[in-house]
Amino acid sequence: MARTPRLAAGRARALGSPTRGTTNPNRLRRVDRWMVGSPEIRAALLAAADPLVVDLGYGATPITTVEMAARLRTVRPEVRVLGLEIDPERVAAALPVADPPRLQFRRGGFELAGARPVLLRTFNVLRQYTEEESAASWARMRSRLAPGGLLVEGTCDEIGRRCCWVTLDASGPRTFTLSCLPSGIEQPSDLAERLPKALIHRNVPGERVHDLLAALDGCWATAASFAPFGPRARWVETIRAFAAAGWPVLDTRRRWRLGEVTVEWSAVAP
Repeated sequence: MARTPRLAAGRARALGSPTRGTTNPNRLRRVDRWMVGSPEIRAALLAAADPLVVDLGYGATPITTVEMAARLRTVRPEVRVLGLEIDPERVAAALPVADPPRLQFRRGGFELAGARPVLLRTFNVLRQYTEEESAASWARMRSRLAPGGLLVEGTCDEIGRRCCWVTLDASGPRTFTLSCLPSGIEQPSDLAERLPKALIHRNVPGERVHDLLAALDGCWATAASFAPFGPRARWVETIRAFAAAGWPVLDTRRRWRLGEVTVEWSAVAP
């Protein structure tokens, strides 16, 4: 039986459990860059009467929240960013870099401390929960979004070179993105170790995400003739062939050159 995520002690009654808290500067640069370039996220930020963004579970140091705030302000300078952590010591450690109301830190969990953001980013948080708990946390966070708001939830390695994330709105998952440094992989399925909780246990024969990774590996092998031009050129050719095979790729060569590919959620949905 799946355990119910505990309510952390204290007045805030923050919902969830503390993470390991590991983080590094620029660890989340790939997802930040993607958010800045996403037409949907840009439109949501620009249309919001209150452009509040929440970074849930920023870890032992607030560096990735500070970096995200700076990057999102290139889209809308008025963006307000709120970093949330369950551990009060982590909140206290972040306060010296706060810049209210543009950048604030508060204790909170999946209930978002009462905030209703237009954009919510949570990375490397749900991997410690069961698949059922992860789904419940998705639902809780989606219910807290402002109208038209979006949730970006995913996982990355310690230095941010292998990343996967899901973008959701109030109705559920919309897209799935893989992002990597092409020179740092042997084949696209190396990213399987960074699949979000909703997918990582589904990477077995007969599941859509397994089929997708196998198809990417096949296209990568076919694109071996592009290897002399560099790993980036090989990745671009891989995704071109992948899209040509009928997979629902949503982005363009401009994003592929960054080591990314985004597909419709239906391509991997369990």
